[in-house]
Amino acid sequence: MMPAATGLRSRPAVLLIAAALLVSLILGLSFIALHQFRDLRGAAVDPVAQPLTDEQARLQVLAPAREIAGAGKLTGVTANYLLMSCKNADEPPYQGAIYLNFNVPAVLDTPKYFSSIAAAMTANGWTEAMPPSRHPGGRTFTRSGVTVIYFRNTDAGDRGTMQIYGECRDTADHRSDTTGWVDVTAALPR
Repeated sequence: MMPAATGLRSRPAVLLIAAALLVSLILGLSFIALHQFRDLRGAAVDPVAQPLTDEQARLQVLAPAREIAGAGKLTGVTANYLLMSCKNADEPPYQGAIYLNFNVPAVLDTPKYFSSIAAAMTANGWTEAMPPSRHPGGRTFTRSGVTVIYFRNTDAGDRGTMQIYGECRDTADHRSDTTGWVDVTAALPR
């Protein structure tokens, strides 16, 4: 007859150790997953320390649009503004966004033209960032929390598109507002 297993080799002890290790593994993985989930959401969903009013959010992107349209000597400019959610489709916080369209020269002359816009922006304190991944030949700039991305519009060969995004600091609740792009072309230099 075999002696009964005792100590750490007994079936109940092995099951208890396995359960403790499994619980530790699950808790550790949960901590890592939640930490990474928070990092993926980023600052856009953190509480806003210094909120902007609706008008401040609009001016945060409209002022750079005016500046760049003038300094970059953009022609045929049209622009639309939208207050967009940084979180999902409609919850606060919001950021101002302007989509500006402008004339561009022939395809082979566009890089030189985009470089002249970049030089004008750099001269006004903008910092060049990584180029936009979905728009070959495009450029990205930042300054004071505002991001500007411009590129050749693939749907209209003679036009460029500039997207200007402000900070996610407008905390007013706009969930019940009627939304849509608002034409702000008249507020830009001609």
